[in-house]
Amino acid sequence: LHFLRLFPRVFALRAPLPLSLSLTAPAAALLAVAASPAAAAHALHRLLAMSASRSLPLRAVFRVWRELALPDDFEVSVVADHPNLFHLAPNPAEPNTHILHLVADPATEEFTPAVDKTRPEKHAIKLQFPPGFRLTKEYRKKVKEWQQLPYISPYEVSIQKGGGSKRVSKMARKKMEKRAVGIAHEFLSLTVEKMVEVEKFSQFRKWFGIEVNVRDVFLDHPGIFYLSAKGKRHTVFLREAYDRGKLIEPNDVSEARRKLVELMLLRRRGLGNANSN
Repeated sequence: LHFLRLFPRVFALRAPLPLSLSLTAPAAALLAVAASPAAAAHALHRLLAMSASRSLPLRAVFRVWRELALPDDFEVSVVADHPNLFHLAPNPAEPNTHILHLVADPATEEFTPAVDKTRPEKHAIKLQFPPGFRLTKEYRKKVKEWQQLPYISPYEVSIQKGGGSKRVSKMARKKMEKRAVGIAHEFLSLTVEKMVEVEKFSQFRKWFGIEVNVRDVFLDHPGIFYLSAKGKRHTVFLREAYDRGKLIEPNDVSEARRKLVELMLLRRRGLGNANSN
């Protein structure tokens, strides 16, 4: 009860006892801001198109529904309402779980990866190193060589020819790593705030055909990703989407979330003893 009373601009408590609880009108309006059904379907379509099997576990999608600005009832309002795009089926490998399949014709898809919008040159990915980052001559050479490696679109199926062996050449591993970077870049570009918890992204690793450690990928490319660690939670941000800690291109959903945080930060400031009961 004390916690709720700290945020009178977000929660409304009404007498008599037992107290009733509801969101204030401003908070409810901000929480109601969501992506349009068409935008949500488009984001989900692109997410599934990055999977080699064009399918994903429903529970993995549930883990990132907020990051993708999907409605909380997306199974009905997005999946069921777009039978020409999606099909939900029981998972034969795991009882009581479901697999979300993409049934759209691949020939009709013309997805341009987000990296193409900021690509400095062929195969390269935009780099934005943090202030004070020391770029040694050796590091610059290493980055230049990596940038020249072929870039594979996250929507292009890549078949690894490892023959089941865990031993791969150094060059093959670098190519696998660049593909993983491209997939992570596109995934983050699909999110509302260009960020996601590493653990949530890892749920898609197998389905996206990523064969390298995703945390190492984020750490090894500080010019593309920023890895934040708070306690046991690790969150990765897309560097090029931010300037001085703020989104360069905010959207309706991200702005609504920012304003909701501002309401909470105000707490009781300026209200005096009003609504103290």
